[in-house]
Parts: sequence; structure tokens; C-alpha cells
Amino acid sequence: MPSTLHSADLPAAETGPGGSFGRSLPWLLLVGGVTGLVAAFVLTVEKFALALDPDYAPTCSINPVLNCGSVMDTPQASAFGFPNSLLGIAGFAVVAAVGAALLAGAVFAQWFWGAVQVGVTAAAVFVHWLIAQSLYDIGALCPYCMAVWAVTVPIFWYVTLRNLDRARSKSALGQWFRLWLDSLIRNHSLPLTVWFLVLIALIAQRFWSYWSTLL
Repeated sequence: MPSTLHSADLPAAETGPGGSFGRSLPWLLLVGGVTGLVAAFVLTVEKFALALDPDYAPTCSINPVLNCGSVMDTPQASAFGFPNSLLGIAGFAVVAAVGAALLAGAVFAQWFWGAVQVGVTAAAVFVHWLIAQSLYDIGALCPYCMAVWAVTVPIFWYVTLRNLDRARSKSALGQWFRLWLDSLIRNHSLPLTVWFLVLIALIAQRFWSYWSTLL
């Protein structure tokens, strides 16, 4: 039976234009996974405390806009019938474990990276749905949730770049695909920067009536 882990040379497996991701991706997965795990864990504790005591004031309820309590007490906070943060605990624990394994020298089979891609893509889609719900339906922001947003999208982006880089030699698109991917990897931080700026702009615009009172 083939094993998920192979005792191959990690740097050799991650060479090419995306080779730098072979060094930085494990750290991103570990740090991002731990950050998301802590945020999800604290959010779960706050959720259970609020369920036990309706008068409990969550530590992340800072003002009318940054208010975890307003977010937790909505159907969107339990989209699948249980707190979303439980998904975060499980998912980010896996992400952190993968990062730690890569740092230890592990090399995963390509099917495993395909499974990781499915997971981080689903997480990114779910996060964007939650962002839309927070901004335009709930009308409040959860700081711990925003910490999850801030690590989920970079994790998705760099896992996707890593997998695209590994798939380039098998692509039927040939030279065009390789040139496009080379450009994308060279400017890898630009899409993320644009994403964060757009998110900040949307938050500023949506809650400007409140932010303006603080100026």
C-alpha cells in the first residue's frame, strides 16, 4: 500500500519558479494554522459561555460594530447546525500539523495535496460567504472571525500557487500556462494585497456612519 509520506528530498520536490514556497509555505501553514486554531478555540469558548449565560459579555464585544455577541447569536454562526468555530478548530489543526510535518522534512503524495486544495478552497468560499453575511446581513464584525479570515485566504492562495506550480509540467496549455504561472508567482503578493485593501474598503464603507463618529 502506498504511503502518504515519502522519504524524498523536500527542497528538490519544490524547485522551480515556485521554489521559494517550498521554504515559506510550511511556515505559513504552521503559523496560520496555529493563529486560526487559537482564534477558533477562543471563539468556541465564548460561544459556550454565551449559551450558558445570556448576560455574558464576550471579550471581543468592543463596540456596536466590533461585537462578537451580535454575530454569535445568529443562524449564520452555526451554518451546519453547530458552531462554525468547531470546523475551524478541526481544519486549522490539520493545517498546522501539515506545516509542522513539512518543516520536519515530510513530503506528501500529490493526492494528499489535492485533498488539501479541496479543503482550503472550501474554507475560502465559506469565509467569503461569512464576510458577506457579516457586512450586509448581520451588520457587525467579530474580531476573532476576522483573524480567521486574515489567515484563511493567504493559506488558500499559497497552497493553490504551490499546486499550480507542481502541475505546470502536466498542463495541456503548455507554454502559455507556464508563462502565466511564472508571472503570477513573481507577483504573488499583489492579489493578496488587493484582497486585503478591498476588504478594508468594504468594511470602512459599510460602517462609515459609525467610524465617522470616532474621528
